[in-house]
Amino acid sequence: MQSALYIGNVMHRRLQPFRHRFSYGVVSLFIDLDELAELDKRLRLFSVNRANVFSFHERDHGPRDGSSLRTWIDARLVEAGIDLQGGAVRLLCFPRMWGYVFNPLTMWFCHHRDGGLRAVLYEVRNTFGEQHCYLLPVEAGHDHNTPIRQSCDKAFYVSPFITMEARYRFRLLPPGERLSVSIREETAAGETLVATQTGRRRALSDRSLLRALATHPAMTFKVIAAIHWQALHLWRKGARFHRRPAPPAETVTHSKCP
Repeated sequence: MQSALYIGNVMHRRLQPFRHRFSYGVVSLFIDLDELAELDKRLRLFSVNRANVFSFHERDHGPRDGSSLRTWIDARLVEAGIDLQGGAVRLLCFPRMWGYVFNPLTMWFCHHRDGGLRAVLYEVRNTFGEQHCYLLPVEAGHDHNTPIRQSCDKAFYVSPFITMEARYRFRLLPPGERLSVSIREETAAGETLVATQTGRRRALSDRSLLRALATHPAMTFKVIAAIHWQALHLWRKGARFHRRPAPPAETVTHSKCP
């Protein structure tokens, strides 16, 4: 079983034009798409595409219409010239808790049949109900013990307090016993924002879910509340507001290996 939980923290640190930092504890799912049916049958506190204390709904990701996520991601990879030959696809995301979730970022780890990681899809969602994806390839033969470094130009409006003229730099290790993801956003003024997610792996079991419920009983509600609360703090500090442009015409931005 490759699916798991990660218990850890999300941290944001703003560097320009003033400093602002916050962090909070989170529970993340690491879901192997090939294991969805088994997980739905095996666990009492977790369900797939139906209500439970914890759940994973296919309509929360990808095309957001409830269709097969595996079919959708395979099609996006083909468009980018990537063939996994049936290899595993695993998602790192927040679970629905008590029927609610907001995922600012879902990461799709796309593996070749030989086990090597070939691409990462960063699925970004803003609070205006919009979504965009960045599909970044991983060079064949990459050492899984070496951090993956990727970058791409910003194409999608997220924070009203950061310009669209920006670039993302990603640094991550494929999820193992520990989770380590770092995203740096650069603008003309220099490095403007650093966001990290860290965590420790736990088996995806009813026992671990019960423990996560005890320590993070309203985590998904806290995520959306924290976004608006921190936005208020930034506004009070004098952060400049940037108007929201129309979303990109394409749902996925493809980038080449750096």
